[in-house]
Amino acid sequence: MGLKEKINEDKDSFFKRITKSLAGKITTYGLAFALAFGSLSNAVAQEVKKVKDHIAFASKRDGNEEIYVMNADGSNVIRLTKNTVFDRNPAWSPDGKKIAFESRRDEKYPEIYVMNADGSGQARLTKDEWNGSPAWSPDGTKIAFYSDRKGNDEIYTMNADGSKPKRLTKNSETDANPAWSPDGSKIAYNSDRDGNDEIYVMNADGKSQTRLTNNLVFDGHPAWSPDGKKIAFHSKRDGGRPEIYTMDADGSAQTRLTNNLVFDGYPAWSLDGSKIAFVSNRDGNYEIYVMNAEGSGQTRLTYNPAWDGSPAWSK
Repeated sequence: MGLKEKINEDKDSFFKRITKSLAGKITTYGLAFALAFGSLSNAVAQEVKKVKDHIAFASKRDGNEEIYVMNADGSNVIRLTKNTVFDRNPAWSPDGKKIAFESRRDEKYPEIYVMNADGSGQARLTKDEWNGSPAWSPDGTKIAFYSDRKGNDEIYTMNADGSKPKRLTKNSETDANPAWSPDGSKIAYNSDRDGNDEIYVMNADGKSQTRLTNNLVFDGHPAWSPDGKKIAFHSKRDGGRPEIYTMDADGSAQTRLTNNLVFDGYPAWSLDGSKIAFVSNRDGNYEIYVMNAEGSGQTRLTYNPAWDGSPAWSK
């Protein structure tokens, strides 16, 4: 069995079997075997650790939406979740050790869950009607998300363990897809409160809600650059199909990065700010792509007949 398969199988079962086997064998073979097992354990730990600096994403390649992780060049794809319903919208914790995501596994509506970066320790954080699109605060203590627990989609925050949820927006229309600024002071999101979806920004406590875009079509799914100077998003302003744009954090200098006759959306910045991962169906089905931050060098990372989406670059 290869190392990749060891990581994908049930971790508890794997290590219980190894430990049970060791109990008798160490007595017989002594220190040499113990050291050999130590090397194997370290190798497994290193492979798990290598999940950091990768791209997490959702895919239907195994029949329904599950969370996967891959190298930034698209290699070494590892499946992290396995359910009969969808798991999607992964979001990395700032230290790269955990991934928050949404899943429908325990309810007819999505809820927010968290797991270790290797897929172990999956735990439910919310228990209300429809919670989605988690986003970690830069210090790792809170998670922003949207929920319709009060009758329509609003932006909330909660502690990283799911406690103390706090409502930040209050509108009769949808507020969704929060994204925390790198300094933790602001949250960008999209809202259709003014008739169609636009990008807004507010203080992390919900105050000073300000509109950044102004178009007659959808602008949404904001993503902050690591230096906090720019926000990437997708918009239907040029021809009715989503394309990737960036703008300065105050809404100025809005610039188009992609130009296709099909879907380009859901941008996610690399840690150093030099690249943006995104989703496109330019080659016939939805796949993960990456490009330089100014739009050049657009390169396909995944190759499947099924849907791949929701990219999230590790912190």
